[in-house]
Amino acid sequence: MLYRISVAVVLIVTLLLAWVIGGWFGYRQLEHDSLQEAFRYRQLVANELNRYIPVPELIAEHPLLAEALRRPDDPVTILKANEQMQRMATIVGGSDIYLMDLTGLAVAANNFGEPDSFVGSNYSYRPYFYDALGTGGAVVYFALGTMSLERGLYFSHPVRDQRGSILGVVAVKVLVHELESHWQRPDTERQAEMVVLDDDGVSFLASNRRWLYRDFSLDGQAAANTKVRQRYPMRDLKPVDFNLQEGPWVLSEQSTRMRMHGADGERSYLALEAGLPRLDWRLLVIADTRPVTWNRLGFLLGGGAIFLAGFLTWLYLRERQRRERELAARGEQLERRVAQRTVDLKRSNDQLLAEIQERERAQTELRETQQELIQAAKLAVLGQMSAGLNHEINQPLTAIQAYARNSRKFLERGAGDMVDANLQEIVTLCDKMAELIRQFKVFARKSEGPPSLVDLRLPVDAALKIITAQSTSDGIDIRWRRPDVPLMCHGDLIRVEQVMVNLMANAVQAVEGQAEPEILVDVVEDGEYWCCMVRDNGHGLPRNTERVFEPFFTTRSVKQGLGLGLSISKQIVEALGGTLSGQNRADGPGAEFVLKLKQRRAEE
Repeated sequence: MLYRISVAVVLIVTLLLAWVIGGWFGYRQLEHDSLQEAFRYRQLVANELNRYIPVPELIAEHPLLAEALRRPDDPVTILKANEQMQRMATIVGGSDIYLMDLTGLAVAANNFGEPDSFVGSNYSYRPYFYDALGTGGAVVYFALGTMSLERGLYFSHPVRDQRGSILGVVAVKVLVHELESHWQRPDTERQAEMVVLDDDGVSFLASNRRWLYRDFSLDGQAAANTKVRQRYPMRDLKPVDFNLQEGPWVLSEQSTRMRMHGADGERSYLALEAGLPRLDWRLLVIADTRPVTWNRLGFLLGGGAIFLAGFLTWLYLRERQRRERELAARGEQLERRVAQRTVDLKRSNDQLLAEIQERERAQTELRETQQELIQAAKLAVLGQMSAGLNHEINQPLTAIQAYARNSRKFLERGAGDMVDANLQEIVTLCDKMAELIRQFKVFARKSEGPPSLVDLRLPVDAALKIITAQSTSDGIDIRWRRPDVPLMCHGDLIRVEQVMVNLMANAVQAVEGQAEPEILVDVVEDGEYWCCMVRDNGHGLPRNTERVFEPFFTTRSVKQGLGLGLSISKQIVEALGGTLSGQNRADGPGAEFVLKLKQRRAEE
């Protein structure tokens, strides 16, 4: 129970601290953003003032204005003054420029020809007029125009004669749209609204149109002032219903909390007040405090996450200590079991090693047996060809014997040319027998080493030499369409030669008894493979062509073979990454065997 109460207390304290700190941080951030907005707008107002304050003084120095004030009844002088002020208004970018005499009567203006011209109107009640006469210097004033009812900044300066006497006042009006346009920033989500108040507390510039021409004074009585009414003609100047509250201690003296009452209920704001340069205006930055609430909620979530992380860490550490104690208690028991299990595993491991060695020995014997079987198949083929080999060797030997006897007789007669010719024939016959015997020796040799790069034409050539040396091939039309370019493939010269000898020997036996026996050997390209096809016009294969590759399957007598040639050939080709298939020919009688080996480039 105490454990649960402690956890609840820590949670409540954490959340309270998070709420308070979140409020402090939120108000500080809101005040910082408001100060930035105020600084930016202060700089904007200062730039605008610095731009227009010197303008009336420069205009007042023009001699034509003093001449018009001295001679207000001269129409020519007044016309020139009006036209000059038109040009000046165009140059300075002002809305209006007009000239007043000492009574406040406008005697000339840039809009002299328009229906709402200032000429003839009296502005002696305007502060920019009597302040300019009273101070003798430049004056800046804000008011609504009596003719246009548009808000404007009025810059005025006295007009003097050559002796320094004041003859009148010239005023330049600049519209305030430029100042408000800088509040419209669509690229940012504005959280604060800005209001500019005059010295009576009336708003004449506002980023929110609802707060324009509103009374922000504490007593709400600004509308009763005659001077204010003259400054804002035809405006309601409705008081804003608000009350000020104390803010958090983290706020500066410039900021305070404001609770505003409106049609949509009460809203809480942070109000920051700042003065504007060279004017009696006040800039009021009003920021909605809802971001502070969201900030507090964020801190609450953060505080809750911190509490949860700390609580889980504490639980983890407590559970870890408990588990460490349990592990320490089980450690000794586990060590005893491990020692006993180690003995069992060692026994099992020794038994497994013995089985692995026995399996490796069996695999080695199997590979050796397969190699011996392949070699035996070669020797079996050589045994079957021995009769033909004897025939091929006996014929040259008989010819050599005859050439030798004839050479002895030619020597007795002194016919050296005939002896030389006979000896040349003997050498040719010996070379032929040596080549035949070499080819048989290569065929009988065991293959060594891994597969390599082989020109497919070479094992076909070697197999043809062995087959054509047999007497059984006499009378058979064996056609080898040998390509002119190398056919490089992935294989082994001796093993591919053995496969080709088996295929050609089977073809020779298959065409026995045919009237016109023929065997065709071709090589074609099939994608990434070379296909070597051996076709005959014999009796063909049985229906189930796959059986011909089974061991000991044969369609001939036992004297002609044991039926292992095709089975061994298929194993050799598959070991080289190729395929060996057989089927009956589609274009006529006979069988067709296809050997496919993967192509390789010479640079590989």
